[in-house]
This record gives sequence, structure tokens and C-alpha cells, in this order.
Amino acid sequence: MKGHSERISNKNLKSFCSIPLYHIIVNSLLSSNYINKVVINTDSVDIKQDVSNNFVRVQLIDRPAEIQGDYVSMNKIIEHDLNILEGEHFIQTHSTNPLLKTETIDRAIEEYFYGVLQYDSIFSVTKLQTRLYWEDGKPLNHNPNELLRTQDLPSVFEENSNFYIFSKNSFREAGNNRIGLKPKMFEVPKMESIDIDEPEDFLLAESLYRIRLGEDE
Repeated sequence: MKGHSERISNKNLKSFCSIPLYHIIVNSLLSSNYINKVVINTDSVDIKQDVSNNFVRVQLIDRPAEIQGDYVSMNKIIEHDLNILEGEHFIQTHSTNPLLKTETIDRAIEEYFYGVLQYDSIFSVTKLQTRLYWEDGKPLNHNPNELLRTQDLPSVFEENSNFYIFSKNSFREAGNNRIGLKPKMFEVPKMESIDIDEPEDFLLAESLYRIRLGEDE
């Protein structure tokens, strides 16, 4: 988690339903049946202090200056951390996915290990069945002359950045890439898949989370 955020100021620590945004996903990860340790890589003094004050079971990694900034690939950061951390299998997620449930995380981990001989990694996706177009106006997944019902269109899948599951070995064999050479897509329910990039994403995610809290009462 970097301290600077271009579109939402201080996003990771911004109050989300009365607690810092990143607390939501950390608590979901800590509640998993399969995750042994949660690690946060950050360049922020404020985030480090907040983690130290609130989470005993979270390990902090200082982000070196050479991999700080808005344009550094997440794969570079993962590469740095894998050189430090023990263990073979990892799940990487973001603080910007507060609606992602522990149950979904656990199902993805189970699927990863169940099929580890068939595929080397899993990444989360959102299923789209709608009429999509390229920038030049050409249809991507449909024939405008047929006008099929949207539910009959071929599915297209969006990489939603909710999580990536991989091993040290698959990461290195793929040229230091969290998506391996034989990946499997894992569909995340639409209500859980919101990734907060823009201010309106924050408002939408917070509204949906409040509804969920009300349903759980």
C-alpha cells in the first residue's frame, strides 16, 4: 500500500464505514481458514504506524525507494517481497477491494490447490455479458446485425484485480509475473468485485458495504 494516491487522497487510510479502508480487507484475510500470514508492503509512515497499532498478526515490509512511485509495476513489488518472504504459495490482493468476502477468498484458495497440477495460478475476474465495442466502434463480442439477447452473448471476462494466487515457482517461470503460464480465471460475484479507483467507486462500495452490514445484523 503506497501512501500517495492520485485520485483519492490518502485512500488506504480514508475512513470507510468509520474505519480505515485497508482494515476491511486485512480483517477478511485474517479470518481465512488457509492464510498463515498477512504482509503489507508500504512506503507510508502513517500506514506503518496504523498497522502497528491495530494488527499483531501483520508483517510490515518497507518499500525501497527504487520501487516507489505511481508507475512501478506491482510485479516489481511482488518480486522484491518474494525474495524476502519464506513459503511457496501466495495470494496478493489490494486494500481497494473491501467487498471481497473471506468465503470467496477461501473458495479460490481451495480451487487453486485442488487444480495445482493443471494450472499454476489463479486470478479473479468479473463476467460480462453485454455488447462491447473497440475504441474505433467495431463490435468486440457480437454481431450488430443479429442483435442477440445479452444473456445469449458469449461471455467476456474482466481482470478485476481482486486477488492473484500463485507460487514462487510460477511467478519466476512466467518472467516475474503474478499471472502464470497456465492460469485459471476465478469468477467473483459482481457485488464483491468493486475495485476503488475513483471517488464514485468509494461512495458506491461504502453504500453497498453498509447494506451488507445491515443484512448481517
